[in-house]
Amino acid sequence: MGFLRDRMGKILAISIGFSLLAFIIGEVVRSGGSFFRDDRDLLGEVSGEKISYTDFNKKVDQNSAQFRQQSGQGALSPQITSYVQETTWNQMVAQTVLQKEVDNLGLQVGTDETKSMVSGNEPNPQIVQAFADPKTGQLDRSRLNNFLSQLPTLSPEIKQQWSDFITQMIEAKLQEKYVSLVTNSLYVNTLEAKDDYQNKNRLANFKYAVLNYSSIPDNKVTATDADYQAYYDEHKAEFKNQQELRSFDFITFNAAPSSADSAGIKKQAEKLAADFKTTTNDSLFVQINAETKSAISYKHKGQLGDPKLDSVMFNASKGFVYGPYLSNGSYKIAKLVDSHVEADSVKAKHILIDEKAIGHEKALARADSLKKLIDGGASFADLAKKFSIDGSAAKGGELGTFARGAMVGPFEDAAFNGKKGDIKIVSTQFGVHIIQIEDQKGSSKVAKVAIVDVPLKASSATQTVVYSKAQGFLGSLTTDNFDAEVKKTGLKKQTAADVTGVAVSVPGVNSARDLVRWAFTAAKGDFSDKVYIEGDQYIVAHLTQIKPKGILSLDDVKKQIQPMVLNQVKGKALTDKLQSAINGASTIDQVAQKAGTSVNPIQNMVFANPVIPGSSAEYKLIGTVFGSQPNKLSKPIAGAQGAYVFVLDSFTNPAPMTDAVREKQQLGQTMMQRADSQIFEALKDKANVKDYRAKFL
Repeated sequence: MGFLRDRMGKILAISIGFSLLAFIIGEVVRSGGSFFRDDRDLLGEVSGEKISYTDFNKKVDQNSAQFRQQSGQGALSPQITSYVQETTWNQMVAQTVLQKEVDNLGLQVGTDETKSMVSGNEPNPQIVQAFADPKTGQLDRSRLNNFLSQLPTLSPEIKQQWSDFITQMIEAKLQEKYVSLVTNSLYVNTLEAKDDYQNKNRLANFKYAVLNYSSIPDNKVTATDADYQAYYDEHKAEFKNQQELRSFDFITFNAAPSSADSAGIKKQAEKLAADFKTTTNDSLFVQINAETKSAISYKHKGQLGDPKLDSVMFNASKGFVYGPYLSNGSYKIAKLVDSHVEADSVKAKHILIDEKAIGHEKALARADSLKKLIDGGASFADLAKKFSIDGSAAKGGELGTFARGAMVGPFEDAAFNGKKGDIKIVSTQFGVHIIQIEDQKGSSKVAKVAIVDVPLKASSATQTVVYSKAQGFLGSLTTDNFDAEVKKTGLKKQTAADVTGVAVSVPGVNSARDLVRWAFTAAKGDFSDKVYIEGDQYIVAHLTQIKPKGILSLDDVKKQIQPMVLNQVKGKALTDKLQSAINGASTIDQVAQKAGTSVNPIQNMVFANPVIPGSSAEYKLIGTVFGSQPNKLSKPIAGAQGAYVFVLDSFTNPAPMTDAVREKQQLGQTMMQRADSQIFEALKDKANVKDYRAKFL
């Protein structure tokens, strides 16, 4: 007792320590993490090489910026964001997989080769695209050379972008070399070319009788466990799951705005309309009160986004307020800020001064100095080539002719509000511009309309009532009563089947990332840990199936293969029926009569296209036909659509192949077209890619 009393403190400390350790290990195991490494930033692994979430996010940001630049979009939708993320992931996996092969083979892109890809006689297509003449689509070498000469003086951001561009170009070239090594090893021999020629040109004429599977109702057929197992074993390779998939049932409680909510929001919009009429700062009013804070700019008729505004605003006087009116789920109020007649298009040139490199004040000072030189007779084109950082510099700053909507607002206003011959200085997000208006053509009315939108949303009272219903439903759920409780609500159960871990939407729910993220942390049979709110939808879900990566079990695919298994069972019964009809019969007509079906003639069937007219592909049937002897009644064959029996009438053989080289080339081209994707898939399969994106995105 004395021994225990003296050491009780240490014993308790050790016991508590072991308990805490067990708890921590349990949490690590449960969350799929590692006790010995920090994998909080681990997005995936390829051949044991880690892909970090930080690196992935950086590339996603780069690709998103590139997508916005190319598409002209601002904020990206969840669907586009998901597309960019998926593309970025595939790029990183492909790069990692192929880089290992490239390193093993010692493939390189040297300095001279890199220079040749940028400025050689046949530059890389990416260079041609980046420095193309907009009118011809051909490489503008003066523009390229001008950029390269100015590169040392450009901002660090532009230098980094160029470095990343060159790196990507080199990586693409290395991948191209690897793929070329593989594809150049592909070979088509004469025997293969001859077989392909025969398969495409040899014709078979035959007659068949069929007993369709649809002639037996599914409820008249019983498939045993042995039937399912036999089909599964025969087709196991088809059930390889490339990534983990999960399925869940869910029910949605709709919290759409009530009539009282709509009336309240309309009243709010009417008060805003009254204030909008008296405000002296329309832009600030929009920024403070509008849900959609878009810039106010001059637009032609048809560009206001709503036919109602076109018919009103182009006939109204300055300061007129229209609304509130209901449009696209919002009450809107529109105010005519200004309208006037201006040119339809402007021809201009400009010099763009980089204020990021020298600061805004110095950029304005430089622009003012250059304007004085131009006013004094200096060549605008020569100054543009020397000082402008825009791609138009090589053409003397020429921008060509453009209409409203082609340029950013301040630049556009300066160009359209001036007159021919004017030289103006204006600042935009791109820097400081010196603009010379060369010409203006046409004239039409434009209007500057400010719009305030107030979304039609459910009130907190409405949301509370609906949320309480959803919460009550969730609280009523037990192990096996989901369907019964759904039935009590009178609502429709929906199913999200085979959802990937990075899915952003499921049928019926456009923004479902939180719901999908839950599904990939839950266990089969779990109910959602809370009511998920997606817009005006309040969702409760039930995880019904988990399909792990790899070969799926029979239980995972049993429902999926049921139609095929039933057809196999029907096939046994129908082939037995045909065999009975064949016994004692000498012609296919007699077989058809005894089996209660008809005979169908087929002319000029080719092996390469085994489609029965009016039906579908029947590979087993057509393969057997081309391996048969004429005028011989076949055995019953269980095909894709039914059980068949046939008689081959004759073959029509094609003329002998005279140009084996051409046949080889055609077959080789087909192989080459498939090679790129198949090479990558084979390498990816070998690389044992581990994807943990579901817990991050």
